[in-house]
Amino acid sequence: MSEQLRLEGGVTILCAIYTRLSKEDEDKQQPESESIQNQKSLLISYAVERGWDIYHIYCDEDYSGADSLRPDFNKMIEAAKEKKFQIILCKSQSRFTRDMELVEKYIHGLFPIWGIRFIAVADNADTEIKGNKKARQINGLINEWYLEDLSENIRMVFDMKRRQGQYIGGFPVYGYQKDPKNKNHLIIEPEAAEVVRQIFQWALEGHGKQNIAFMLNSRGIVNPTRYKAERGWSCNHPIKNDYGLWNKTTVWRILHNEMYTGVMVQGRTKKVSYKSKTLITMPEEQWFRVEGTHEAIIDRKTFQTVQKLMALRSREDGTGIVHPLAGLVKCMDCGSTMSKTSNGKKGPKQVYYLRCKLYADSGEEKLCTRHSIRLDRLIDLVLERLRHYVQNYYTLEEMELPQPRDTKRDVLLQEQKALTAQLEKRSAALKNLYLDKVSGVLSEGQFVDLNQDFLAEKSRLERRLSQIDEELAEQEQPRQQTDLMEKAQELLKLDTLPRELAVMLIQKIEIGEQDPDTGQQEVKIHWKF
Repeated sequence: MSEQLRLEGGVTILCAIYTRLSKEDEDKQQPESESIQNQKSLLISYAVERGWDIYHIYCDEDYSGADSLRPDFNKMIEAAKEKKFQIILCKSQSRFTRDMELVEKYIHGLFPIWGIRFIAVADNADTEIKGNKKARQINGLINEWYLEDLSENIRMVFDMKRRQGQYIGGFPVYGYQKDPKNKNHLIIEPEAAEVVRQIFQWALEGHGKQNIAFMLNSRGIVNPTRYKAERGWSCNHPIKNDYGLWNKTTVWRILHNEMYTGVMVQGRTKKVSYKSKTLITMPEEQWFRVEGTHEAIIDRKTFQTVQKLMALRSREDGTGIVHPLAGLVKCMDCGSTMSKTSNGKKGPKQVYYLRCKLYADSGEEKLCTRHSIRLDRLIDLVLERLRHYVQNYYTLEEMELPQPRDTKRDVLLQEQKALTAQLEKRSAALKNLYLDKVSGVLSEGQFVDLNQDFLAEKSRLERRLSQIDEELAEQEQPRQQTDLMEKAQELLKLDTLPRELAVMLIQKIEIGEQDPDTGQQEVKIHWKF
């Protein structure tokens, strides 16, 4: 584009041309004249006929007219502010903006101050013509109404799909992938699904969110964002670190996601308005829930048990594991949850107690009494009563143990195959990288940086493959059956109290104050059966 100035009557006239086309325009099947190329041709001819020089042609494609963050639009505004041209030329006012606020801000506000004349050819809008302002304002209102109607129509279509249980997300939930035959249907992605199952299993065993994240990281399992990026799946947010590490927030979201039970849950958030990208959280009763839309990774009973475990909001004791009765023990007098404390000693002499939380938190003026009880003795008492029920009603011979499905081995084999293929690609890429350096395509510095990244990724893949080999060696079918029998025997013996069993069977345990004279203390166990 020539930047040579044209002088007419001693006056230099430079104009900036602005063109825009968005998906909303394409979807409305606009005529060919609306295309970017035709907008440019029309506006260039218009400028040449009037003897104006073209300072620059600004173009935003696939951007909405309501979007104020259009890159070329903002470049043009900055140039206008610096008075690098005198005229902004558009095919229509809607190409400049469909937002009435931007019309008032720029066309009627800042442009006159900056000495910028605005012309929309098709609308006969020209800020130099007196009496033309009302027409521009009417155009602005019509354009804004168009956006509002378009937004409402799109929302109605999306809501209809949500009610039908069609998945409308941009990328699939971790553990699933989009069905190649139907992009609105989810199917299980075996490798990630096995990780989800493991997370729920650890939660059942009493591990906290932080500890689960640590165990995932120690096994070299990448987080969902990195996992999707490695497979080339588009994502709405960038990778925050190069290591793909898990954190407790990600684990928490997975443990609370009902999608894993085969229920399609959508509409948790929505935009404040079609003008804003700000999202607000919707109340649960307004979510779209459709059952049975896709295969479940987690069965309903397991999911509900985990929700009960997490709802207790019990604290970890520093080891990443909560005690089996956490959140279930209440003060018999005030109803407060009993909190865990110790005698302050370390090692074998350390003893844990439960005491009334209201007593512990009420300062000098105690609002309740201590109600203290040794945790180990309370667990033994609960175990004793549980053994009575279990051993009176069940024997190992009467139990029909199901044949274990070796799904984990299948998943490990699939992951091994995928990682081996990735490793081969990394090795080939390293060779090509070296050839590019030798041939001068890459500088020494570029080669060193890229080589380090490739080697780090190659090392991670090799570590994970080594772990898979070890796990596969342990995944023998006879051993699985033996392990299942041992677990059943342990359950019937009840030498220890599994937390998931306590949560499933116990509604609450009430602890009375110890009698100072007799030393007796009332304990009431409220069972769910």
